[in-house]
Amino acid sequence: MTRDPDHSSPQHSRDPAGHDDSREAFPLDPAQHRALADARRAAGDELGAVAHLIAAHTLDAYASGAADATAANLCDVATGYFMKGDHEIAAAWYELVLTLDPNLAIACQNLAAIHAGAGRTAAADAWRERAYRLQRVFVEQAPGHTRRVLLLCAGRASGNVPFDALLPGAINCRIKYAVDYADEAEDAQLPSFDLVFNAIGEPDVAAPLAARLERFTSSLKSNPAARSARALLNPPAGVARTARHRIPALLGDLHDVQVAQCIRVDTAPASPEALAAMLADSGIALPVLARPAAAHGGEGLVRCDDLSALLTRLRNYEAGPQYLTAYRDTRSADGYYRKYRMIFVDREPFPYHLAISPHWMVHYFSAEMEGHAWKLDEERRFLEDPAAALGERALQAIAAIGRRLELDYAGIDFTLLPDGQVFVFEANATMLAHYERSTGALAHKNPFVQHIVDAFERLLKRRTAVE
Repeated sequence: MTRDPDHSSPQHSRDPAGHDDSREAFPLDPAQHRALADARRAAGDELGAVAHLIAAHTLDAYASGAADATAANLCDVATGYFMKGDHEIAAAWYELVLTLDPNLAIACQNLAAIHAGAGRTAAADAWRERAYRLQRVFVEQAPGHTRRVLLLCAGRASGNVPFDALLPGAINCRIKYAVDYADEAEDAQLPSFDLVFNAIGEPDVAAPLAARLERFTSSLKSNPAARSARALLNPPAGVARTARHRIPALLGDLHDVQVAQCIRVDTAPASPEALAAMLADSGIALPVLARPAAAHGGEGLVRCDDLSALLTRLRNYEAGPQYLTAYRDTRSADGYYRKYRMIFVDREPFPYHLAISPHWMVHYFSAEMEGHAWKLDEERRFLEDPAAALGERALQAIAAIGRRLELDYAGIDFTLLPDGQVFVFEANATMLAHYERSTGALAHKNPFVQHIVDAFERLLKRRTAVE
């Protein structure tokens, strides 16, 4: 039953749902780990050697029945590999950790992230369920932190604001609260916090939790852990207004802003005629973009050019409710599609990126930006001077969108139409902003990411200032 990162013998393991994922496991014999440590050191892998020695000491402690036996150091080994991106090795270490301590929630939580990243959805769901049944509050303590931020998160699904860059651990003690798993009595037992950031930024994920979130936010004034009841960022009611089918009404009347009509469909119409009537009543003409609720990054997104294809999609797709959006060809004069992203911090817009693609479904990761110097040059010009790239007219429209969204953190994906108007693809709080490798082809983005992070830090300081 051994597994070494380079030479191993297999042992299949199972996730909490009982699915065999053909994973291999590290040994439970301390002597084997000492031998593996020697082998790793001989191969020049000092990190691997130390990891196996920690495993040997941990297993010795458990075998001897020591009162202070703990898998915490071994969990740190797993997390080190996880943070490095060596996810399969990290998973094997986490599974050894959970063999010793089945109740270590952080190991379950990170295993869920590893499985989700590898597309093993069922295993990810099972580990996530186990993690949040064990623990709802995760405190990431930072020595010398400036403030304590309570992050309201959804444990059952994705849809949380990507906050790692926004809230650097060096200065923020992050208290993650899986509120969808927590009983209301737990609200009053939270560690003390200076500010609440509602990180449930996806309206479709937040909707079933609306009553729970409302009760939590209403009780902030009396919550003994809250140091300031006024410091609530991204109130749930503001997030709810950004559901895809609500954006046309929310932003459509702004000057120089255009938004495609969009409706939410929970049940497929009974006939092509009923579907045609539904579209007509909503002012939507074919082609139509169909996407699952709570989906981002093009997941499950298709373009349906006729009623038959659209009805088939609505009847056969099993992911639940879907959004139907009128398709608009937004190709630029050079034949390419462009998607700009700007981030709003306290309603102020900051440029984040520009993706340029030959395909109508534009995403940065599939646009091959790194392979074309001219694309990166154009993106750089946008980042350095959005007004010159877009025009003052468009920039004023974007600023108006930020004010209308009325969120402390949000973002907008859009393109520029030939007449200078802004065409909105989506606007919500789940927009990702993260640093790139400092030595990579996208390193030019990092100073502009820093502008966003600095603006968010200024916001935090304002909202937690003693009055």
